[in-house]
Amino acid sequence: MSIFEIGMLICFGVSWPVSILKTIKTKQVAGKSPLFLIIICAGYICGIIHKALFSNDWVIILYIINLFLVSFDCFLYFYFSKKIQNKIIYGQ
Repeated sequence: MSIFEIGMLICFGVSWPVSILKTIKTKQVAGKSPLFLIIICAGYICGIIHKALFSNDWVIILYIINLFLVSFDCFLYFYFSKKIQNKIIYGQ
């Protein structure tokens, strides 16, 4: 366990709820990249696997929380982008 790893995960962990709240409030996904979000999820999954196999400590909880937050942000991207597409296509 490293204090710098913990600091990184906490900083990222604070930024994801801000992004999620902005998306929910504005219902806009402009500027978000689903590929970026999926790559970030893959990185957190790799971190979780590493922690589980080689360095099992409580920091794995931070990885899991961050993975959940980014996954939810990714879900919101697809949810709101689909609603926007339907609005354009069907004029709703």
